[in-house]
Amino acid sequence: MPFTIDSARGIFPNTLAADVVPATIARFNQLSAEDQLALIWFAYLEMGKTITIAAPGAASMQFAEGTLNQIRQMSFTEQSQVMCDLANRADTPITRTYAVWSANIKLGFWYQLGKWMDQGIVAPIPQGYKLSANAAAVLQAIRELDAGQQITVLRNSVVDMGFDPNKLDGQKRVSEPVVVPKEISQRTQVTIEGVDNPIVLSYMNNLNANDFDALIELFTSDGALQPPFQRPIVGKEGVLRFFREDCQNLKLIPERGVVEPAEDGFTQVKVTGKVQTPWFGAAVGMNMAWRFLLTPDNKIFFVAIDLLASPKELLNLVR
Repeated sequence: MPFTIDSARGIFPNTLAADVVPATIARFNQLSAEDQLALIWFAYLEMGKTITIAAPGAASMQFAEGTLNQIRQMSFTEQSQVMCDLANRADTPITRTYAVWSANIKLGFWYQLGKWMDQGIVAPIPQGYKLSANAAAVLQAIRELDAGQQITVLRNSVVDMGFDPNKLDGQKRVSEPVVVPKEISQRTQVTIEGVDNPIVLSYMNNLNANDFDALIELFTSDGALQPPFQRPIVGKEGVLRFFREDCQNLKLIPERGVVEPAEDGFTQVKVTGKVQTPWFGAAVGMNMAWRFLLTPDNKIFFVAIDLLASPKELLNLVR
C-alpha cells in the first residue's frame, strides 16, 4: 500500500487553504463569554445588511423547540446566563442538550434567539455595550474576510459551544431526518473542465442530489474524508454520518480540475469551484477545493475539502 491516510493528506501541497479562518476562531475562543456573544450579535447584524440568512427548516427547529420555549419563559438575567453557559461550555442541562445537536439544529437555535433578541423577547446586548479591544480586533478581522470565510467563522463559533460532547457518556447524537434523494429525472449533472473521471463526477452529482447511500459506495471500506480545518474522518460509517449531518441540501458547483497519476496505479485529482449552503443560498458561494486520491480500481481512498484562501486560488491547479 503506497499511501496511508496521513501521506494522502499531502497531495497537491501547494493548495492554499484559508488558514485565517481557524486563526480567527482561535482568537474568538480566547474572548470572554460576554464578548463572544456580543461579537456574534454585532457580526450577524452587520452581515445581515449584505447577506440574507435563510430561515431554518422545520426539521431542524423541532429538536430545538423545547429548549427554545424553556428559554423564552426565563427572565432576561436567566436568558443571559444560559447564553454565557453555552459560550463557557459549562455543564448544565441545556448545554448538554445543545452538545448532541447537529450543526444545523445549533444554527437554527441561534437563528431563533437572534430573531427574539431583535424583537425584545430574549435579552438583548445592553444598549451602549462596547466590545473590549480584543473583541473589536476580532470583529475587524472578520470584516476583512470574504463572505464565505465570514460565515464559516461564525458557524463554527456557535457550533463549538455547549458542553464538551466527548465527556457525555452514551448520549445519542440528535440530527434532522435525512432528506429523500432527488428523483433521477430532477438531477442535473455537473461538468468539470479538465476532469472526466466518473467517480469524481459521481461524487459531485450524488452529493448535490442528497443521495448519500450511493455516495458512500464510491469510497473504499477504509477510505477517509477530511472536512475543512479538521482531522480526517476514517471509515465509511463516520463519513456517511458526516454527509447526513453536515451536507444535506448543499449545492456543489465544481468548475475546473486536473488529473495526475500517483504511485502504484493511484490517481490524484484536484477540483476547484464553489459551494452554496441552504443557510445562505446563491447569495454566498464559498471558494472550495476537493483533493481526491483514487485507488487503481477507481475508488475514493481519500478526499480533502479545503476552504480556499482567496478567489484566485480557484485557478491554482499546479502540482
